[in-house]
Amino acid sequence: MQNAFMARAIQLSVENVNSGRGGPFAAVIVQNGKIVAEGVNSVTSSNDPTAHAEVMAIRQACQHLGTFMLKGCEIYTSCEPCPMCLGAIYWAHLGRIYFANVAADASKIGFDDSFIYREFAKSIGERSIPMMQIMRGEALAAFKAWEEKPNKVPY
Repeated sequence: MQNAFMARAIQLSVENVNSGRGGPFAAVIVQNGKIVAEGVNSVTSSNDPTAHAEVMAIRQACQHLGTFMLKGCEIYTSCEPCPMCLGAIYWAHLGRIYFANVAADASKIGFDDSFIYREFAKSIGERSIPMMQIMRGEALAAFKAWEEKPNKVPY
């Protein structure tokens, strides 16, 4: 059954390229042996740099299932997830990741995210995008409110 789910992700990735709507990436999310969501890369067609296939599939799965935690679900993606997508997968609490192409394959066709991993390894002051911390004291008010909120929904 795993091959059928990956085959669907691959099919969607090829169709996405052929349609001209986005890049060569697609993902499906499966729960209890059934596809509950599909996503394709639509960065250029939606002018949204976060519209990667995995993120789109996670958004659709969460809407469909009425939850922000996808425990018990698996994701099948046509390529090894980028750092943003991997973070989203962890935040969604997906149980397993299956991927086809590897990051090196994506890099060969112009989708190289290795610079992001290099940036993560640097100290804040060494990163290529300047980062300056300001107004921490004021911002801590929101954290205090969250900490004291009796009916918060943890995630």
